[in-house]
Amino acid sequence: MESMKLSPPWITFANEVKALFEKDKEVIVLYYDESKTLKLYVKNERKADAISRLIPAEKTFGNVTLKIEVVQANRDGEETQLDLIKLAFAGNRAVESIRDVDTPFGTMHYVIFEASVVQFPNDDTQDINGMKTTLYQDIAREIIGQKDNVLFCTDRVRFDARGSFPF
Repeated sequence: MESMKLSPPWITFANEVKALFEKDKEVIVLYYDESKTLKLYVKNERKADAISRLIPAEKTFGNVTLKIEVVQANRDGEETQLDLIKLAFAGNRAVESIRDVDTPFGTMHYVIFEASVVQFPNDDTQDINGMKTTLYQDIAREIIGQKDNVLFCTDRVRFDARGSFPF
């Protein structure tokens, strides 16, 4: 019989950050368990600044504090949440588009992720393979949060000419 263990929440968070940026060639995410540190190595200075301003420098899970470092020079600026998100996700193939929509509640800014399932190891006892299965929109909400009328969502699933799913 196989044995499963549960991933602590800071490991889940680290895996979510890795998954969110896995399709971005300018970002490498590494987790160091001994120091409970998550490092994002970013090649683009403006992107590094945007990410460092969107993701907290630390996140506490009970009695464990995860330190989060974006490795690249930071700079001062007056960018909005939307500006930072555009910079942070520039070139990330998981993002289909970012659109502005006028609504009765004001202008809403939608970050639209590709319609695909994201999986990463999480020792989930509800999954036979110990994986967490989620969407990019859920990861972005968990890591960045939603504010300033910036919403994360998933693009619609495209159907083939016969009206069937493409699989």
